[in-house]
Amino acid sequence: MSAEFNHSVLAYDVFNGDADGICALHQLRLAQPRDAGLITGAKRDIDLLNRFVAKSGDKLTVLDISLDSNIAALRKHLAAGAEITYFDHHNAALAFEHEHLHLHCDMAADVCSSILVNRHLNGQYWQWAVVAAYGDNLPDVATSMGIEAGLNELQRKQLQELGIMLNYNAYGESVDDLHFHPAALYLALHDYVDPFDFLNNAAQFDVLRAAYASDMAFMQGLRAHRQNELSSIYILPAQSWARRVSGILANQLTQEQRGKSFAVLTAKPDGNYVVSVRSGNADSCPANQFCSMFATGGGRRGAGGINHLPASEVDGFIQTFIAFFDKMEKPQLSLS
Repeated sequence: MSAEFNHSVLAYDVFNGDADGICALHQLRLAQPRDAGLITGAKRDIDLLNRFVAKSGDKLTVLDISLDSNIAALRKHLAAGAEITYFDHHNAALAFEHEHLHLHCDMAADVCSSILVNRHLNGQYWQWAVVAAYGDNLPDVATSMGIEAGLNELQRKQLQELGIMLNYNAYGESVDDLHFHPAALYLALHDYVDPFDFLNNAAQFDVLRAAYASDMAFMQGLRAHRQNELSSIYILPAQSWARRVSGILANQLTQEQRGKSFAVLTAKPDGNYVVSVRSGNADSCPANQFCSMFATGGGRRGAGGINHLPASEVDGFIQTFIAFFDKMEKPQLSLS
């Protein structure tokens, strides 16, 4: 939750409000406790470094928000004398070296920010990286990590559900659409070292599970607006439930129809749209490359989004999406 900070505050934890951002910070603060102001918001709130003014000596930890989208504010904080540690897997084409910037960045399609933190901590709290990977739509990576660590199928499914619930809570036009402010959810979760204890004891998890089931019921009978062999486009109404399930729907479709690309357009209260994009082949057709063709677009190779698509541009978006992803080569399935 973005709070009012006085000049004496020397630390800020700046993190995306989704599963990956929350679990990345959770791991880091379990290993390295620190009192800090929490700067976060809904999943699409990515210009978080603009929400405060740092001064010389301040310590900033930034997790799971695009460096490119925060480049001006990042330079401003460094120029003021702040010390910044940055973990992220989104666009970082504008990355640079600075004596006070400690950058942990990897844009590979099979990495999320929590995995970067897990590497940094030498696997100290690896279960939370598994939760984040499931929530960030990297189920193959998460399952592989879980199997390697000795988790059975039931345990992996439980961590998958937790990751999905944490991610589900982050989607909305603003924090008013969310069931819990991401900062409050992080603080509740941070009481638990073991994710299974959170699953079994935290009231927040029960609330999210019930709300998720209710919202998903609205999607019964949902049909694609446009589709072909390689891509599909869905359009959701301007309803709070739709804003909450948009990213979950995109992830679900990707897992159910491997090798196919999806766009989910969700109407905003002002009549324009927010867009979630998933690439069926992140190597040949990166989602972030496509989304960056639009003014408020970005993301990573496998998944991207557009924060504001004018209603007048929807038809053009559809044609551009089909042209971009229909040139995609289907990934070869391994027979081993």
